[in-house]
Amino acid sequence: MADHVDRVLEQWHAERPDLDVSPMAVIGRLSRLSALVDAELRRTFARHDLDRASFDVLATLRRSGPPYRLTPTELMRSAMVTSGAITQRLDRLEARGLVERSPNEADGRGVRVALTEAGGELVDRTLPDHVATEHRILAALSADERDELAATLRTLLESLGGPVA
Repeated sequence: MADHVDRVLEQWHAERPDLDVSPMAVIGRLSRLSALVDAELRRTFARHDLDRASFDVLATLRRSGPPYRLTPTELMRSAMVTSGAITQRLDRLEARGLVERSPNEADGRGVRVALTEAGGELVDRTLPDHVATEHRILAALSADERDELAATLRTLLESLGGPVA
């Protein structure tokens, strides 16, 4: 079954047969897929009065284990965003009572960010819906196909300098 990307490739083959446009098959589909996945995840998070960035912070704290507390730098590394971006996220979440900042006992200059009870409850309510959305998105693939795709994408990510640990 042909898709939009196949039509684009056919057009380029006709217009520029001298070029190998085969990477467009992957990159074009990844781009289109990214937009569709983002839209699905936005809908899921919106049902819980969250956005992806807020969920990312809450989920990072939750999966860190008790006492569900990290430094802003640790959160920043996990989210791969700037310090300004993490500060804005934390300000919004703190205003909603989902996280709280307190002095870092080990380093009086820094702060620690902790998941509040309300934040923990919200991420625990949201997570099953989020995982169900991801299962639905990947439903067309078998477990082996998902594993193979995940490994292939990891290889590509690493080759482009993405984080490996």
